[in-house]
Amino acid sequence: MGATPAWPPRSAPRLFVSGPLTAGAPVTIAEGQAHYLLKVMRIAPGDAVVLCDDTTGEWAAEVTSTSKRDLVLEPRKRLREREQVPDFWLCAALLKKPNFDLVLEKATELGVRRIQPVVTRRCVADKLNPERALTIVTEAAEQCARTALPGLAPVERLEALLRDWPEDRVLFFADEQGGLPAAAAFAATPGPAALLVGPEGGFEDGERAAIRAHPQAQAISLGPRILRGETASIAATALWMGLSGDWSTQGN
Repeated sequence: MGATPAWPPRSAPRLFVSGPLTAGAPVTIAEGQAHYLLKVMRIAPGDAVVLCDDTTGEWAAEVTSTSKRDLVLEPRKRLREREQVPDFWLCAALLKKPNFDLVLEKATELGVRRIQPVVTRRCVADKLNPERALTIVTEAAEQCARTALPGLAPVERLEALLRDWPEDRVLFFADEQGGLPAAAAFAATPGPAALLVGPEGGFEDGERAAIRAHPQAQAISLGPRILRGETASIAATALWMGLSGDWSTQGN
């Protein structure tokens, strides 16, 4: 007699939904998510879907009914509690739309707790569609099996960011003009952290001086090459996760 197949199967689709989820409490899926499950994934009654609500964690749910436009799922068992996300913020200057989309997606995959879009004087954009940005981070979280969405803060100008910066959080400043090697700075500074990365044209001299003068800021170097904004955000975040985050054996 063969072994009982695992339930839910590893191939079960994942969705973030409004919560909180409770065992046995039906969840109706409609519109875009329903189209994805019904038309793309060919979900049918009896199939499994993994649900997350950004509050109670991850649940295995069974499809109990379907129609042309929606379907009903019933959470059966909780698979995981909501994860403890490393206390790391990414403060990234706005870039051209495709480039900043990449930052949103990869920051989510890497485990960032909060994404803070920033406007500086050389930014080519000064606005961000919050609904579109939320869709990007949600889809990235579903793809990489996060149980917690990153916080997505409203766009803020650099001056306001520095003025209101919390006293208990170090602000690592990726300065193309140099600073302490990033790996050394990250390893030597435990606790709540954030990374500030500039736009395509870099920071103006006055902005750089204001950042360096801030008591919580630490200028860091990301190596001998000048990196694009999206590359710097992704590379430095990955490095922090490896040294101080949940990629390390002493993960937060």
